[in-house]
This record gives sequence, structure tokens and C-alpha cells, in this order.
Amino acid sequence: MKLSETCFVHSGARIAEGVEIGEYAVIGENVEIGRGTRIGHHVSITGNTRIGEFNEIHPMSVIGGPPQDLKFRGEASRLVIGDRNTIREFVTIHTGTEQGGGITAIGNDCLLMAYVHVAHDCILRDRVVLSNSTELAGHVLLEDGVVVGGKTGVHHFVTIGRGAFIGGMSAVRQDIPPFMVAEGMPARVRGINSIGLRRGDHTRDGMDAVKEAFRVLFRSDLNFRESADRLSDLADKYEEVRSILDAMRGMEQGRGGRARESTRIYPALS
Repeated sequence: MKLSETCFVHSGARIAEGVEIGEYAVIGENVEIGRGTRIGHHVSITGNTRIGEFNEIHPMSVIGGPPQDLKFRGEASRLVIGDRNTIREFVTIHTGTEQGGGITAIGNDCLLMAYVHVAHDCILRDRVVLSNSTELAGHVLLEDGVVVGGKTGVHHFVTIGRGAFIGGMSAVRQDIPPFMVAEGMPARVRGINSIGLRRGDHTRDGMDAVKEAFRVLFRSDLNFRESADRLSDLADKYEEVRSILDAMRGMEQGRGGRARESTRIYPALS
């Protein structure tokens, strides 16, 4: 380990070999940090937080703080961060709440640029990129390979599907299906993420099938059920189309076009 003389590491923290911790960083009692991870100066890591291997956490970030949720009463909750993530300056990531299963989780190989906020109970899968000043409200799910442009806000309980791209300065109030490009206030689907598809493990036929799904779903006069019927053969043949249709069915089942809202407990109305 390489620890600065001015950092504070609680005796109960579990720090693996090869970890570097910079000046005036504070590491709390219930923190676990995997090997090869580097912590910059003035970083605060608190709460029940587990960080994997070979992560880079830059100065002034606050990791594992309690949720900004008025329902939170100090119940047990945690934050889990995987391997090889880059967390830039002034990022804040909070632990979960009882209502969200008690966990906030970030996968592997993600990039969180400066001033990003990840609220309680968010789930980020692998290879997610959040550009500067992106704000995620609670209970947001970002699937593999999502890229979000700077200064974008994401409404609580929103799901952004695998390989989607969100343009900068957008307000994402509803779920975004996989492989789509969305932008605006509120964000609307504008096209397909051709660059993301080319970089991913997709066949040419699979990418053409996504283009056809976009045309039928978003550029025709058909309603969703009619569009799904027309795309049924493509969905049987191509997983990409099937995942788009599944995401849009989930939007119909949730509130406000947010599939995860269907799992939320609402108080009875008098």
C-alpha cells in the first residue's frame, strides 16, 4: 500500500495490497478497497462501501454518503463498485435505501466524468459513460454501454436500455429503449445509435433489423401493438429487436413510461 501521511484510514477499513491513497483522503470504517485502486487527494469514502480492483477515484469525490431521501432513517444500505472504473473530480455516489433493495451498484469499466451525481438505488451496468454534470435521480437503471451527454438529468425510476446514447443537456423523463439515440427536454427518441452498434458485437443483419424496428416504431403511423405485430418475425430472429420490444412493453406497464415504476409502492389515495 502507498498511503499519504495526511490521509485518514479507519482501523476497521479493509485495504488490499497495491492501493494508493492521496493527501487528506478519508476512508471510513466499513469500507473495502480492492487491489490496485488509486484514491486521489481529499476523497471521502464512507458508509458500507465495497470498491473493486484497479479503479481510479479522482480528487474531491464523495463516495458512499447517505441517501438524499427524506424516507431514509439510517437503515442498513450499501454501495458496490466493480473493477476498472474511472471516477473523476467532485463525483458523488450514495448508498441505497430500503425501498430500493438497500444497494447502489456500479459495474465494471465505467467512466463517470466530473461533477456527476449517482443517487440512491441506482444500478449502472458495465461500460457506462456519464459525461460532466450528469445527474441521476434515485432508482435509475443504466444498462450495458449506455452513454449520457453532459448536463443531462435523469428522472427517478427511468431505465436507459443497452447501447443507448443520450444527447447533452437533455431531460430524460421516460425509459429509453436499447440502441436508440434520444435528446431534448423532454428527451425523445431521434434515431439509432449507429456508432454504438458498430462498436458492439452485432452482425450487419442485426444492425439492419434495429434500423427497421426504429422505422416501424417511431416513423410510421402504427400504434405500438400494431408495430410489435409487424416486427414479430424480426423479433423471433434477432435478439436486438426483441430487447427493444420488451423495453417498450415495460414502459406501458409502468407509470409515465417508466417500467421500474411498476415495482414502486404507492400510498392508497383517499
